[in-house]
Amino acid sequence: MLMLTAAGKLMKVFLTRRIPPEGMKILSAAGVCEVSQWDSDEPIQRADLLKGVQGAHGLLCLLSDKIDAEVLDAAGPNLKVISTLSVGYDHLAIDEIKKRGIRVGYTPDVLTDATAELTVALLLATARRLPEGVEEVKNGGWSSWKPLWLCGYSLSGSTVGVIGLGRIGMAIARRVMPFGVKRLLYSGRTAKDYAAEVNGEYVPLDTLLSESDFIVVSCSLTPETQGMCDKAFFSKMKNTGVLINSSRGTVMNQEDLYEALSSGQIAAAGLDVTTPEPLPTNHPLLTLKNCVVLPHIGSATYSTRGIMGALSAQNLLGGLQGTDMPSELTF
Repeated sequence: MLMLTAAGKLMKVFLTRRIPPEGMKILSAAGVCEVSQWDSDEPIQRADLLKGVQGAHGLLCLLSDKIDAEVLDAAGPNLKVISTLSVGYDHLAIDEIKKRGIRVGYTPDVLTDATAELTVALLLATARRLPEGVEEVKNGGWSSWKPLWLCGYSLSGSTVGVIGLGRIGMAIARRVMPFGVKRLLYSGRTAKDYAAEVNGEYVPLDTLLSESDFIVVSCSLTPETQGMCDKAFFSKMKNTGVLINSSRGTVMNQEDLYEALSSGQIAAAGLDVTTPEPLPTNHPLLTLKNCVVLPHIGSATYSTRGIMGALSAQNLLGGLQGTDMPSELTF
């Protein structure tokens, strides 16, 4: 089915970034849409986004692109579909998009395993002080063996608390249990039947905070979870507690986190997400040895990014054709 405008021209699609080759191959092979692209690995400037989207029938964007009424107005009435190369969609003005009858595609599920793997890696690196160890080897701090040098915290026999036992939260739980975790607690809006697979105990958030040795934040961003991890939150944790966040940067009050880490209120934190992103190199959190910060690489495996690229292209084509999209966001 050729995707042509009423004037018989190919439909225009605009890509706000270079995307994985798997996605570009699908769009090229379809041979039915005219692709224009911000040809860079860096985020598109606002002015270029507003210019590039003009007259587009389809838009493929990233999490870093704010798609609001101004962008939709710039695109004009032709815009039928927005495909985002992400599982999150808080960068999209959903109410405005819905009002205009524009369909939205996203890439859930495909990055679950990669993000869960990275979260467990970050937990282990933070708890066992791996970045500190690497630095000591490089700077000459490694001397004779010392009984308590670079000691950290073990998963074996511990209690792990997961805030948000959704797809990713459950995948994390499955991966930590074989380390000999004694109890798996979780909190969220509702109890989950599938938690039985990991012997998960549904508890109030305050119970999870006070009883967990490791706390993993894997909830979605909502008005309730925004800024959730604050001074009151940290005050309820054990002072040996390790906190890991691979969800959204804005669930964390970073000023309060700095105080909790520097004062010994909690033992350590590992973050794959921050506010803003990238985190400025002079940010106070980066001065702390007990804070491990990664550059939002949760889904960064070659296979996962390739699948995300392909899925975002398929969503875009489905929206243009008025057919099923493999992963359509339902409003």
